Amino acid sequence: MEPQNDTKILEFLLLGLSEEQELQPLIFGLFLSMYLITVFGNLFIILAVNSDPHLHTPMYFFLSNLSFVDICFTSTTIPKMLQNMRTQSKVLTYEGCITQMYFFILFAVLDMFLLTVMAYDRFVAIYHPLHYMVIMNPWLCGLLVLVSWMMSALNSLLQSVMVLRLSFCTDLEIPHFFCEINQLIQLACSDMFLNEIVMYFAAAILGGGSFTGILYSYSKIVSSIQRISSAQGKYKAFSTCASHLSVVSLFYCTCLGVYLSSAATHSSHSSATASVMYTVVTPMLNPFIYSLRNKDIKRALERIIRKAGITLSWG
Repeated sequence: MEPQNDTKILEFLLLGLSEEQELQPLIFGLFLSMYLITVFGNLFIILAVNSDPHLHTPMYFFLSNLSFVDICFTSTTIPKMLQNMRTQSKVLTYEGCITQMYFFILFAVLDMFLLTVMAYDRFVAIYHPLHYMVIMNPWLCGLLVLVSWMMSALNSLLQSVMVLRLSFCTDLEIPHFFCEINQLIQLACSDMFLNEIVMYFAAAILGGGSFTGILYSYSKIVSSIQRISSAQGKYKAFSTCASHLSVVSLFYCTCLGVYLSSAATHSSHSSATASVMYTVVTPMLNPFIYSLRNKDIKRALERIIRKAGITLSWG
């Protein structure tokens, strides 16, 4: 008879990044700092885009959506990790684990889709500059974001439903700082072959399709830039997508690094440590990359800071 689980009393233990007690205050302070920087940095981007009429363009519309998703992405994992460290408890309920896994997959895939949409936006801006505003009209921009949300939600729902069919036994320790789907599946004492097939198939289709779309867009962008005769024109064309290319490289290189490190070491602890790069570091660096390399964002942020300073002085 197949062992059954009782989801009403089932609890998982998140082992975190390190079990050494002397490192806990350092890890807590580091992750709290990175989380606050991520939240406030991305909020500033959203505020800058919404408050400045000059930034009401497709590129900044997608950027503000990416910033919102990055805030949600980190908020699915870091607050619970900090709470566990604060209370010195590693317990996460079955329902909490499934919920965290659902939203983590949702926002991770949504991140990939938005990066792909932004690559397409840059492709249209450089390859069809005269028809850019006609092609990238508000209706199409909204539709692209809506489809990204729908596909991400459906994929996340499918992955979660597949996990719900599994039975779990007594060993419920997850060597990670959040409920990562691969680690969760490995704890099942029922047949997990179908789950692995669905998980890797979705990763190949969604992740591979997204990355292929980005590569195709940038191959067209490069070929278009090469046809520009003046050096100044080439620089201007490249600068319009430099920030996005930096973010794409950071996101996909860190994801690839996590995969290679876990495959090489076969260590769950190494995989958990490496995953910090794309789950925490990348969303934190995105606002800096876009604000430091983008004069429009910097001007909008400076205006917001000046207005805030005037308000405080009058207050």
